[in-house]
Amino acid sequence: MHCALHCQIPEKESSVITRPEMEIGRYHWMYRSSRPHRYHHVPALRGNVSPLGIQGCFECCIKCLGGVPYASLVATILCFSGVALFCGCGHVALTGTVSILEQHFSTTASDHALLSEVIQLMQYVIYGIASFFFLYGIILLAEGFYTTSAVKELHGEFKTTACGRCISGMFVFLTYVLGVAWLGVFGFSAVPVFMFYNIWSTCEVIKSLQINMTVPGDQICVDIRQYGIIPWNAVPGKACGPILENICNTNEFYMSYHLFIVACAGAGATVIALIHFLMILSSNWAYLKDASKMQAYQDIKAKEEQELQDIQSRSKEQLNSYT
Repeated sequence: MHCALHCQIPEKESSVITRPEMEIGRYHWMYRSSRPHRYHHVPALRGNVSPLGIQGCFECCIKCLGGVPYASLVATILCFSGVALFCGCGHVALTGTVSILEQHFSTTASDHALLSEVIQLMQYVIYGIASFFFLYGIILLAEGFYTTSAVKELHGEFKTTACGRCISGMFVFLTYVLGVAWLGVFGFSAVPVFMFYNIWSTCEVIKSLQINMTVPGDQICVDIRQYGIIPWNAVPGKACGPILENICNTNEFYMSYHLFIVACAGAGATVIALIHFLMILSSNWAYLKDASKMQAYQDIKAKEEQELQDIQSRSKEQLNSYT
């Protein structure tokens, strides 16, 4: 009987589960999907040939092309084109407008002195707009490069910070303000197009009357003073009949009219580009926000894995001490 009791004691002791083993079992039950990572060594190949047999230079080019933010690139090209059209065509069209006013509608320099100063100031503003948007477009394109996931892989491990998210949010706000401002510029650039269209349509009416021989065209006039760009005491202030038709036939009128149309179209293209930029920046900001959450999750996961390794090491030590 003493022998039977002596034989049963080891069986009871062998069925006892220690606390470290319980900790390990609980962890594996809570994190069933966690598996230790296994890294397989890939032997290095001679030359510039990849494991798939593709040339290394071609593979590198494909990787670089994958890191290009095409949406930001399209928006940058559209923004540069719109600003260039608006600034270049607007500058030349304003110069031609002053020449037309001085020769045909306001022969006294003092009558349009204020208008000349305003147009000269607008031309200087055009220089500033072109310089600012050249730099701003490059900055937004660079921001698009550095928030593209493919570029992050090229530059190594990605770490987002609160400062980076703050800068992205600042770009969103600034682009929104610039988009609203350019809506006003687009509306303002349509005013000279409307004025020149009225003059051109009046000239077409005079030509049609001369062809049909119904009413003499001398009674049809265009008074620039009613638009408010020159004072009412300006001489002559208006043009009628053949004089107005000669103005429409001049090269300055033809060029200024079409350049104002192109400048208005450039302002509209810039508005579209800024809206495009606004959508891109908003998505980038959301991506940075999600990346920060993912980074915090990975840090917590790494900490838990480290704790698991510590528990396993302690359990092995205790098991070894028991044996």
